[in-house]
Amino acid sequence: MQDSRPPRRLLHDRQVQCRGYQREDGLFEIEGCLIDTKGEETQFIYGKVAASGVLHQMRLVMVLDWDLVIHSVEAFSEQAPTPECGQVTEAYRALAGVRIGAGFKRRVAERVGGTVGCTHLTELLGPMATTAIQTLAPLQQKRLRERAAADPSFQMPTHWVLNTCHAYREEGEAARRIRTWKPNGPAIDPVK
Repeated sequence: MQDSRPPRRLLHDRQVQCRGYQREDGLFEIEGCLIDTKGEETQFIYGKVAASGVLHQMRLVMVLDWDLVIHSVEAFSEQAPTPECGQVTEAYRALAGVRIGAGFKRRVAERVGGTVGCTHLTELLGPMATTAIQTLAPLQQKRLRERAAADPSFQMPTHWVLNTCHAYREEGEAARRIRTWKPNGPAIDPVK
């Protein structure tokens, strides 16, 4: 099938990459990187960015524990359009003690929003939070299964994902499955 869209030219490319690691000391690291490149030569107040040149290359390294509580955040502005961009990296240390979960975006905005932080670094925290949850979820599930195997009276905790999106709305099928799921029970048939 032929593409019916009109021809187009690339003006900007943003790449966001997040990775989750388990450290030997029992903590976890989530590393996020944001790279913006220009499709054409672009003039900025501090000079030009060549076609395919890097406008932003920024990185955050977040250390957190099993409960998704942030222990530290290091920020790096490796390439930025102004010399002032790198002056806010220390501000991200203020995120220590914040827990990833309900209200996370609000707490981030209170600590590093607006002129306190960098728009791009602050935006990167959203995908990093999701990466943290995806990194720890299988390990937390394993801990729950082990606890349930050791203690048959163990009650599964109410699942945090309920009412976070349409699929996991309280009255939906996925929510019903979560409420009845047993960590060492039989597999639940997939949705047909």
